Parts: sequence; C-alpha cells; structure tokens
Amino acid sequence: MSKNIIEINNISMMFNRSKEQVDNLKEYLIRLSKRNLFFEEFWALKNISFNIEKGESIGIVGLNGSGKSTLLKIIAQVMKPTNGEVKVYGSVAPLIELGAGFDMDLSARENVFLNGAVLGHSRLEMRKKFDSIIDFAELWDFVDVPIKNFSSGMIARLGFAIATANSPDILILDEILGVGDFKFQKKCESRIREITENDATVIFVSHSIEQVMELCKKAVWLNKGQMVMYGEVNEVCQQYNNS
Repeated sequence: MSKNIIEINNISMMFNRSKEQVDNLKEYLIRLSKRNLFFEEFWALKNISFNIEKGESIGIVGLNGSGKSTLLKIIAQVMKPTNGEVKVYGSVAPLIELGAGFDMDLSARENVFLNGAVLGHSRLEMRKKFDSIIDFAELWDFVDVPIKNFSSGMIARLGFAIATANSPDILILDEILGVGDFKFQKKCESRIREITENDATVIFVSHSIEQVMELCKKAVWLNKGQMVMYGEVNEVCQQYNNS
C-alpha cells in the first residue's frame, strides 16, 4: 500500500494573458463582441511531478512568479490543472490567501464557526475548540469586533488558529508566517512541529529560507513554472541560495 498522501503527476497550468491594454469594461466588451481580443498563453506550471508521503513536511521555494501559489491551489483543489492529475488522500486545511473563508463583516466569534464549516468541521466541534482558538490567536479583546477592522496580522492569527485547531491530514501554508510579530511566528512554528509529530503533512511556502530549513524535511524548487530540484531540504535550499 502506498505511503503517499499526495501524488502530483505531470501537472501543467496555463492561463490566457491579454496581449494588449484594455482600459475599461466597455472597451473590453466591444472588443470581445467583435472578437478583437488577443491573448497569449502563459504557463504558470509545466510538467511538475513528485509525491509527498504522509507525515512529511515539504517547503516550496522560488522567486515571485515561479508558480508556488498556483501549485498550492492545485494541491488544495481550489484550481484544476490544465494537464496532469493530482491525487490527495486526506483532509486539507489550506491557508493560501489571507482572509479566505472569512466574512469581513462578521466578528471573530462568528468567523470561527463560518471558517470551521468551510474546513468541514461541525458547529459542535468548533464550539468545543472555540476557547483554545481564541486563546491561541490572542484575540479575546476583539472577539466580537468585525474582522474588517483587524490588521493583517490579527487575521492571520485567527486563520492559523482555526486551521490548526483540529489537526488536519494536510496543512497548506502560503507565506502565512510572514505576517505578524516574531513572537507569534515562533508560536506558529511550534504548532507546526506538533502537527508533524502527530503524523500530519505540512506544505509550506515562504521567502524565508531559514524558516523552510527549520520546519521542513524536504523542499521543491520552482523557477518560471518548472521544477528545478526536489530533495532533502538542506541540499535544495543550498542550491537555491547559490543560484
């Protein structure tokens, strides 16, 4: 029986990118009706293949525009690849975009239950975890404040606390530790280690190579949508730093 919890088989992702500037919606619709819009193919990912075993912690590194976030969205099944296939065997808690799954007009209290439902947890489960979520996020003073009034760091703390309250099979983190203060980042890193010790899988994107090396066992290096290297984290990060 395979140990793999994620299997990524030759995936590619193509977007249509406009070749010309269209300044407003009216002009866009006119050009569209006359079939006078021109696009070029942009391949965000090309022929990516690797497997992730249960309990592994994987870092994804690369410059802006290398395809890291697109890859995460495909693994989280938010996006479907143009070509290829991704197989995921387990529950996924994705923290890909700050505020995703939240209603900005609702309070932190209300968003705990809303975001919990998005992640597939019952209201009873979230009620049991509520105090520990707000404790971890350090938001008791703001629990009934609409989160549209929160800083990006406060939203990140709440999202991370909810996503990790019930240990998922797969936790996906996209630059989430880049928001907030140093103390909370260390708190999150400790929680991530607890999760991996409980045999969960973590996929982590960060521009901080130090964080990737500290939290991950393996790493994937992407460049302009192509996989340059996949292997042990120290070896991949050293090659990336030297590139």
